[in-house]
Amino acid sequence: MTTANKTYVCRNCGSTGLENYCSRCGQPYQTKQITLHGLLHEVFHLFTHLDKGFGYTLKQLLTAPGHMQRRYIEGDRFRHQKPFSTFFICATIAALSRYWIFKALYKYYNIGSITEATFFHEYMVLLHIVLLPIYALIAYLFFYRSKYNYAEMGILVLYTVSFFFVAATAISLIKFIWPKLDTAYIELPVLLCYNVITFVNFFNHLPRWKVMLKSLLIVCSMFLLAQLAEDYVVEIIR
Repeated sequence: MTTANKTYVCRNCGSTGLENYCSRCGQPYQTKQITLHGLLHEVFHLFTHLDKGFGYTLKQLLTAPGHMQRRYIEGDRFRHQKPFSTFFICATIAALSRYWIFKALYKYYNIGSITEATFFHEYMVLLHIVLLPIYALIAYLFFYRSKYNYAEMGILVLYTVSFFFVAATAISLIKFIWPKLDTAYIELPVLLCYNVITFVNFFNHLPRWKVMLKSLLIVCSMFLLAQLAEDYVVEIIR
């Protein structure tokens, strides 16, 4: 570092420069020490300034379902979390949350089984990764005459399934109030409504009644496939 013009070395990529930010990777040359105050500020900023990234994407999936996915496919991508990373984050959150929920129900209410908790902890994410191409194929076959190809339909499905994970996890919390409640009776109607709204907004150039009918068939097919696959894996674990 010189006295006249300060030359900084980036601690991330090793390149040098004179400005505040690295011209190669964009990281600030001068990084602050990590403190508890800094971490709390980041958490506060995450929930109050949802202008890009995972929080923004989740917010858009809640407030603008279908519109958000279509805008992403059409090129509005900078502010959004990428579809695969969104899926992995949501699936991981759902798997860990439902593992803890089912484990607590088994421990304190003697409801369910430890096998179900084990499924969510070790197999749920992997199972849905395997099922993803089938989900996308189902949606594509119902809308193969639309202007969207299989990969673009996959983007729609990835984001939609990601929100399904978050919604299903929130619904599972009801079991702490009614432990014996089968939350599938709540999950399915919620997912049906959300999927219809998403597909109607996404395919806004197609007749609404056709889109609604097809979206209902799609989500029922996906829900049934997921339930059968999950039950099969749980039986294998047993």
